[in-house]
Amino acid sequence: MTASFELHSRLQEDCALVGDLPCCRVLLARDARYPWVILVPRVEGARDLDELSAEEGLAVHGEMIQVSRAVKSLFQPTKLNVGVLGNIVPQLHIHVIARFAGDDAWPGPIWGAHPPLSYPPEQLSARAQELAQALGLMINA
Repeated sequence: MTASFELHSRLQEDCALVGDLPCCRVLLARDARYPWVILVPRVEGARDLDELSAEEGLAVHGEMIQVSRAVKSLFQPTKLNVGVLGNIVPQLHIHVIARFAGDDAWPGPIWGAHPPLSYPPEQLSARAQELAQALGLMINA
C-alpha cells in the first residue's frame, strides 16, 4: 500500500484505531449506539472503489469480508450494513455496521438519525481491543 498514506482528519476525530490489516487501516467509530467498524484502504488519493487496482480491490474486498465475519461473530447482529459513501469524508472508506432490530435507527439508515453517543473511554478501548483480537491484530495502547 501507499507509503505516504495519511488518514483524513474527520476519521481521526470520529474513530479509534483498531489496527492495520495488510491493505486497510481498521477503525472503530466512536458512536456507541452501534458496533461500527470503518476500513480505510491505505491507498493515497483513493476516493472511490473503482480507483483501486484490481489487486488492491481484491485485497480490500477480502478484508471487508474478514471484518464482516468478525463483527458478526462478536455481536450477532440482526443485519450487517456495509457501505461506501464518501459524501462528507472524500477519502475512500468502508463502513461495516452491526444493526439490531430495535436499535435507535432501526430499520432506517443510521446517518442523521441521532447525534453520536460517545463511548466511555474504557469501553471504547475495550471494544477496540476486542475487535483487534478477533482480527488477529496488535493494538497500539
